[in-house]
This record gives sequence, structure tokens and C-alpha cells, in this order.
Amino acid sequence: HLGQYTLEEKLGEGGMGVVYRARHAMLRRPTAIKLLKPERMGEAGLRRFEREVQLTAGLSHPNTVTVFDYGRTPDGVFYYAMEYLEGLGLDHLVAADGPQTPGRAVHILRQVLEALAEAHGVGLVHRDVKPGNIILCERGGLSDVAKVVDFGLVKELEAEGDVTHDAALVGTPLYLAPEAIRSPVADARSDLYSVGAVAYFLLTGQHVFGGRTIIEICGHHLHTPPTPPSERLGRPLPAALEAWVLSCLEKDPSRRPASALEAAARLERCG
Repeated sequence: HLGQYTLEEKLGEGGMGVVYRARHAMLRRPTAIKLLKPERMGEAGLRRFEREVQLTAGLSHPNTVTVFDYGRTPDGVFYYAMEYLEGLGLDHLVAADGPQTPGRAVHILRQVLEALAEAHGVGLVHRDVKPGNIILCERGGLSDVAKVVDFGLVKELEAEGDVTHDAALVGTPLYLAPEAIRSPVADARSDLYSVGAVAYFLLTGQHVFGGRTIIEICGHHLHTPPTPPSERLGRPLPAALEAWVLSCLEKDPSRRPASALEAAARLERCG
């Protein structure tokens, strides 16, 4: 029990926390609870986890997971409550169904970009955009509603102190922007590179780059031009959409779309 919440089932865990399905003693809505792992209860871990909650709770876009509440247990374990998402991560979607149609990919990616635009607008970078952190749900009778989750690696763009430097490499290597590999300092355009990598995965069913080691994968992100998605897929894709994906995957951040809103607008023009 955590206050008014009762933990019912473990849903998963990441580097910083463990997630459970829970129920509230008074409210009927399904809830997910995330707790900081006990072994990560150092002061830096607590500050990082608490920042995740505070910053995520300030986001209100319908395609961002909603945070209801947060607090600490009597023994000091920090936790927060968020909406329970009964849906499918994009990683599981592609594993089950293979490459997605261009139309469906565009529909999903636009929602992700609009959610990121709100975060970027208040000075936040997600830093771990990947298929597993995008969940497709049904909301209000509408299917394929995307929810961006796990802002556990967010960082204030203008923060004076970096509380995420405890990890030498922050994010998931398969989706990391080149500049995020070179330096812990990354801006909103790093998220756009990751969105481009997610788009590539949705359209082809394959990662932009593979490798036997993290070093090899990171080396490709830094130096290897991506194979066009249509070539990897083995069949044509809409030319405008393919160009959009490759523009997000530019090594030089200045050659990518300037913002998530611009990327969304350009994606909409792809049809």
C-alpha cells in the first residue's frame, strides 16, 4: 500500500524505477505507480526521479502520459501515480505486424511530435524517444492514440546543473542522435533524430543501424549515412515521406527540422 493506492501487479522496470498497476481506494480510474528502485536511493537518483515527476506533471498534451499524484512512502521511497495505459508499444506492434503502412506511420508520428512540441516549448528534452516509449491506446472510441511515456531521462534545456551526468550514455543507443553520443548536452533536435529513427523502424521493421556492440552502433550513428528506408524495405515509399525521415536523421542538427512543430507540419504535407 502507498497511501490510498494498492499495488496489484508489476508491469515492468527500467534503469531508474519499477512500474506497477494499482488501484485507488476511492477513485475508479486505473492507475500505474512508478517507484524509484531502492538501490538507486542516492541523493542524485532522488533528485533525478523527483524532477521527472515534477516536469512530466506540468505537461498537459493528450498524447503525453498524465501524472495524477506523487509522494513518498513512510520509509522514504519516492513514487508517482499516472494514467494506466492499456495498449501496445510500437516495438511490440512491429514485432507482431511487421512494417506499418505509410499512412499509419504518419498518423502515429504526428501525435508524437505534437506531444514533444509541448515539452520542448517549456524547455524539456525527452532524451529517450524509442518505440517502447510510445504506446498505442484507445481513447474515447478512437484507436491508434499515441502516448509518449517515460520522461525519466528528461533534462531542462537551460538548467545550470546537469543531474543526469551519472550515466556516461543517456538514452537507448539504437535511437541516439550523434551529438547525444559525443556529449551529454543535447537539445530538442536530438529528439527529432530519435523520432526519425522510430519512423524508420515503423516503415521498414528494422533499426536504422545495427551492430554487435554498443560502440559499433554508436559509430554508425556518428559516421555512417543511413540506407534509404525504401531500399531497406525492398519496395517504394512515398518520396516526400522518405525525404522527411532522412532529414530527421541528418548527422548535423542544423540540417534537421528546426523544431517538433516544423517537423509535424512537414510530415502533414507528406499526406
